[in-house]
Amino acid sequence: MKFSEIQIYKPEVFTDFRGDLWTTWKQDAFAPQLAFNHDKVSTSRKNVLRGIHGDTKSWKLVSCLYGEIYFVVVDNRINSKTYLDWDWVILNDRTRELLLLPPHFGNGFFVLSEYSVFSYKWAYSGAYPDVEDQFTLKWDDPKIGIHWPTQSPILQQRDA
Repeated sequence: MKFSEIQIYKPEVFTDFRGDLWTTWKQDAFAPQLAFNHDKVSTSRKNVLRGIHGDTKSWKLVSCLYGEIYFVVVDNRINSKTYLDWDWVILNDRTRELLLLPPHFGNGFFVLSEYSVFSYKWAYSGAYPDVEDQFTLKWDDPKIGIHWPTQSPILQQRDA
């Protein structure tokens, strides 16, 4: 990732004849300064693009638990040298990478596999930053210039 503010974790994986076991969160190993207080999981099918959303107060630890996604991060810090710059990474259930995103960074993803399960672990103070407290960046905004793997994704109205 081009943004030094974003941390990438690669958990150790135990594999045997039954399958795999890995840790998605451990307080003293991943960002011990954060008190995570909210988890979400989204499931999506192939060609779905979950739009670029973020807020100004929450940290998010994200991972793709099943399937494969093209994951995008956009810097939305107005006074940053990298304002509206973006970067991407493939997240999937084989590499099992987890990304820790600070406030002011938007994120979205496009589903490459037939189906995906995506996990968000949130840390924030006060009330949950729901839709009215979030920012949304248009997935195809020419000022940002994201190179998505498609030009015709499946979108919800908020992201279109």
